[in-house]
Amino acid sequence: MTDRRHARLTVSLSGTNLERAADYNQRVVLQAIRLRAVTTRQELVAVTGLTPPTIATITRRLIAAGLVQIVGRLQQGRGQPAVQLAIDPDGAFGIGVNIDRDHLTFVVLDLAGNVRARVSQDIAYALPDQVRAFVAGAVTTCCDDPRVIVDRIVGAGIAVPEPFSKAGFHDQPAGYSVWNDLDVAGLLADLMPWPLHVDNDAATAALGELEFGSGRNCHNFFYLLIGAGLGGGLVIDGSYYRGASARSGEVGYILSRVPASSGKSIESRVSLSALYDRLSDAGCTSGTLAALGLEDGRAQSVIDAWIAEAAEMLVDPMIAINCLINPQAVLVGGRLPEPLIDALVAALTNALAHHAADMPSIAPIRRAAMAADAPAVGAALLPFSDLMLPSDAILMNVGRD
Repeated sequence: MTDRRHARLTVSLSGTNLERAADYNQRVVLQAIRLRAVTTRQELVAVTGLTPPTIATITRRLIAAGLVQIVGRLQQGRGQPAVQLAIDPDGAFGIGVNIDRDHLTFVVLDLAGNVRARVSQDIAYALPDQVRAFVAGAVTTCCDDPRVIVDRIVGAGIAVPEPFSKAGFHDQPAGYSVWNDLDVAGLLADLMPWPLHVDNDAATAALGELEFGSGRNCHNFFYLLIGAGLGGGLVIDGSYYRGASARSGEVGYILSRVPASSGKSIESRVSLSALYDRLSDAGCTSGTLAALGLEDGRAQSVIDAWIAEAAEMLVDPMIAINCLINPQAVLVGGRLPEPLIDALVAALTNALAHHAADMPSIAPIRRAAMAADAPAVGAALLPFSDLMLPSDAILMNVGRD
């Protein structure tokens, strides 16, 4: 709706000043250029609502900073050909690290969103010393990659599950709880000499999807992240919504009402860990993603049963999400192989259809566009967001850290 009555309200009464406004405008213009393969100053005027002189000043500044490049000229009738602008992928680089209970991933992202280098390792319940060894090796490997310009790395993001140690994972070693009171940024600060940002893995996955996936055309969605655990992220009006204590979207903690698993957390049954346990109990190879690709009939039977139960257990949360949030879509992502995500999406869509008559609306459920590396890619976006991308907080004079 375009009615002013539907504009977003805020409890903040903070004003702004020319410096913050100028910074915000520059971030808006840079983002507008990033979202287009090629654009012109005239198009930027139309998109941003800024004046031609302001656009000219900002684009000159961005070109001088090496963030934007001139890629040609466009002849449009009479007069001077319009300068064509595009993001310079080499303008800045961000590092993303995903520390999960069953794997570690390290990526280097350029300003255009391309993954220039990647290192990954499947390891169950890695302890701090193992994570340090992995990151130290990944930094060396990726920084030696000729596609990475080390001098243009502007920061690193670290995506972690919160909390690391929780009940429900029966094979979790006793010493793994050390993560709960550990300063993750402090653990890795000497290995990555850049500004470090730590965030929840579901949040970074949703941010990655917002920036490089379905978020380009969908500004309100719930992201369901299926990994070793089960998490969720909520995007409203193109911004990630964290909640009062930054714990929104924690769908895995909801207790099941399904008779076979009543009273148990949904995460304890709807997660890769739970699926691995089922495969192991059935005598199938377990513990790696390769186990989920087996064509063995027994393994497939276990997987089919898990998908059916997962869809049944997710019905209640999906009803709540649809009724309370009314998103445009529910996106399912994570390290579950794509064919299994598609099967789960189909099963959950079918299960929800039985409740359609009793619900005001049902958002379509789709596989997220981002691949399994979404948390790491989203983490690599964190330094860009801090330094270059627009947000309402940039305009605030008070109430900011």
